[in-house]
Amino acid sequence: MESAYVCFLRAIFLLFCAFWILPELTLAKHTSITRHYNFNIKLQNVTRLCQTKSIVTVNGQFPGPRIIAREGDRLVIKVTNRVQNNVSIHWHGVRQLRSGWADGPAYITQCPIQTGQTYVYNFTVTGQRGTLWWHAHISWLRATLYGPIVILPKRHVPYPFPQPFKEVPIIFGEWWKADTETVINQAMQTGLAPNLSDAYTINGLPGPLYNCSAKDTFKLKVKPGKTYLLRLINAALNDELFFSIANHTVTVVEADAVYVKPFGTNIVLITPGQTTNVLLKTKSSVPNATFAIAARPYATGPAAFDNSTTIGLLEYKETSLSNTKSKNKKLPPLLRPVLPKFNDTVFAMNFNKKVRSLANEKFPAKVPKTVDKQFFFTVGLGISTCPKNQACQGPNNTRVAAAINNVSFVMPNTALLQAHFFNQSKGVYTTDFPANPPFKFNYTGTPPSNILVSSGTKVVVLPFNTSVELILQDTSIIAAESHPLHLHGFNFFVVGQGNGNFDPKKDPSTFNLVDPAERNTAGVPSGGWVALRFVADNPGVWFMHCHLEVHTSWGLKMAWIVQDGKLHNQKLPPPPSDLPKC
Repeated sequence: MESAYVCFLRAIFLLFCAFWILPELTLAKHTSITRHYNFNIKLQNVTRLCQTKSIVTVNGQFPGPRIIAREGDRLVIKVTNRVQNNVSIHWHGVRQLRSGWADGPAYITQCPIQTGQTYVYNFTVTGQRGTLWWHAHISWLRATLYGPIVILPKRHVPYPFPQPFKEVPIIFGEWWKADTETVINQAMQTGLAPNLSDAYTINGLPGPLYNCSAKDTFKLKVKPGKTYLLRLINAALNDELFFSIANHTVTVVEADAVYVKPFGTNIVLITPGQTTNVLLKTKSSVPNATFAIAARPYATGPAAFDNSTTIGLLEYKETSLSNTKSKNKKLPPLLRPVLPKFNDTVFAMNFNKKVRSLANEKFPAKVPKTVDKQFFFTVGLGISTCPKNQACQGPNNTRVAAAINNVSFVMPNTALLQAHFFNQSKGVYTTDFPANPPFKFNYTGTPPSNILVSSGTKVVVLPFNTSVELILQDTSIIAAESHPLHLHGFNFFVVGQGNGNFDPKKDPSTFNLVDPAERNTAGVPSGGWVALRFVADNPGVWFMHCHLEVHTSWGLKMAWIVQDGKLHNQKLPPPPSDLPKC
């Protein structure tokens, strides 16, 4: 009798345990799923603007496939190169904590994947959720090699905003009729600006304002009275963009995969490299109109730019009841939004100031309150002497160059990360990148008489866990211009921005250390400055560059080396066995 009672108690105990443990197991099951993707880099014929051309794609898709993961998931992406170009893929905005070998920029963290070779990118999405994207990170191949990364919150964790009825990625791109590799190669030969793109695209489609593109138009069909989450990504090569939907406002809820304090707007500014999630609440009843989803450039420099507009269509679905009545109706009118002037820097500055971190208990803004190292970087254009055996078309045989602190970065022939990891930096890079401009001048006023830039493969070395303050100052050497700067391996906090020259005595008192925007790509204002802070808690080599591809080609780039910490989990593991060779 007693043993039956003991058995009964044991059964009750086990049942009790199961009730406690099962939810834990269920949750544990979803903390880290490994998700596998195969990326075959191959050529595909694609027709746009009445012209067919062969483009480099992933799996024949343009734009490329969507990667979906949850926060905490591991991604294993096997990339096989079946084209003649060398290729590497960057997972833009992914923190890559101790997985720098998977970051992707060619000659920075890896040698490119050569024809016929395969490389497996293996990394875990840690502490991030929202929209990011992937793209090629060598030469100008990202013109067609790009796609969205959607990181959902962990299971049973809600968004900090109303649950949308549907989620839609909207990727802005740029389209050239010419081969983009030829375009940049010719520009590098002549030393002048490259030819402009022929169209902007929404999800790969130019839209009806371009010649013979009416059929190539993105259409977003919506139901009345619903909330849609639009995941906006700017994958254009060389243009910041204004985005708007006619007669609709949107609510910005996230930027660069970080939740923000929601704010309503009818225009969004998004620079190449940035992502912005917005909520679109549709009208309560079906209106008798179609609404243009439009994007066109924000351009501040003196150079020509592709001054065209891409549009998609927001169409309300008719109910079956209204359908019967509308058989003989005329097509509803197309309403178009009013976008700012192409050089509206005031709007740009004000829009960027509205982006603020949630900075609450659940999503704190861990902005460094004190700083270990301060850097002041000028960013902008200049000229350099033409390489030997080459005729450049600039004045006195010069070419356009771009530089940070007057250093135009020269890409090495081997990957910086390998050279650093194996202590083989000699002849690859030097650690004397200047912490301040080599000479002072009125950065946004009259340029100095000598506008020649120096060149070299120079890096900054940071001890592990250094808190960094970085002031990025635009220069007006050739002309003041907005520069979207992207930092690999980190998010940074945008603690301040302003017009004119940064004043180290006055401006720091205005810094926002409470709820600054946390981003991976930020615009250096045209004729102004931006102040960033981050903690160097990720060992490896991390690229920082302008996300206007032409400026990167001209040398507006540099790299940070973050040394290993003392603890095991603060050190970079050795490279994978299939790391490509140069």
